Amino acid sequence: MFKQILLPIDLNETKLSGRAIEVAEDLAKRYDARVTALTAIPDFNMSMVASYFPDNAITKVHEEIRAELRKYVDARFKQPANVQCVVGEGSPHKVIIRYVEKNGIDLVVMPARMRDISKIFLGSNSSNVVNHSPCSVLIVRP
Repeated sequence: MFKQILLPIDLNETKLSGRAIEVAEDLAKRYDARVTALTAIPDFNMSMVASYFPDNAITKVHEEIRAELRKYVDARFKQPANVQCVVGEGSPHKVIIRYVEKNGIDLVVMPARMRDISKIFLGSNSSNVVNHSPCSVLIVRP
């Protein structure tokens, strides 16, 4: 049923990811699926922003964040070697949707944010992903 599972992880809010990791691993085991952990960083490639950084700075940021994500995955997953780590640039919900569309993702497993009234008015990454994803999205409450 599911062969490609995407697990977005906010490295600034890792405490939210615990149950989502458990669910993603369980589903991956059940369906013999691959899990991809994805995190997003700000879009440094915009010409206005990129001009302030040395040429290799963006590549270096990607490498450092990917290493941080790998360290997190290695510490939290039961079988971390089966998890691919990816870093995208831009708004988190746009990075997620773009990755889903380009990589044939069957399911996105996302941790729910803490309940916050501002999210109702401003929208959240999870609600944007639910509304715009071409595949199923499972929101996991803590």
